[in-house]
Amino acid sequence: MLLQRIQQQFIDSADLKYQCAPILAPVVEAATNAVLACVTGGGKVLACGNGPSAALAQVFAAGFVGRYERERPELAAFSLAADAAVLTGVASDFDTRAVFARQVRALGQAGDVLLALSTSGNAANILSAVEAAHERDMVVVALTDGRGGRLASLLRDTDVHVSVPGEVPARILEVHHLVLHCICDGVDAQLLGLPESLTNDTEILS
Repeated sequence: MLLQRIQQQFIDSADLKYQCAPILAPVVEAATNAVLACVTGGGKVLACGNGPSAALAQVFAAGFVGRYERERPELAAFSLAADAAVLTGVASDFDTRAVFARQVRALGQAGDVLLALSTSGNAANILSAVEAAHERDMVVVALTDGRGGRLASLLRDTDVHVSVPGEVPARILEVHHLVLHCICDGVDAQLLGLPESLTNDTEILS
């Protein structure tokens, strides 16, 4: 019983990714181009999310500041979910809805990108961060579920919305993780060229 359930988890995850490939590939390409234009223009990516999405924001920042698969110069990216002192301080002194927005206003500039991750698209602190990013003339790359929630209505024509057509939050998060890997890989491919092959000692961010 348990073995079958575990196997089904793998199958469901693979099925959703297979379904998403033709649908999301053009949108992920647009997201990659937005991020590439940002970092090559001297800008930075500010990433935010709650819970598991916060972890994905940190994974993305690590892949940019460090590396994804290949050695390259550092790229500017920050996870707004990583500083416990800032998060708890802002939440205590102001409002939990402001924990990301105040950081965006403090750090964000025109030409930067806000990478906003929310499986529902309804997290109040993510919505406030998007509004703050627009105040700073930043591009927003949003990763949500298929509906997009209230976040979808906030996005501008210059933003990119990666909307995963799924119902199960865990499966959506898995696709979000893959999308972030695709963005990292796409930026590297544009900056470094396509690799001839992956060597055995290549380290992949996980």
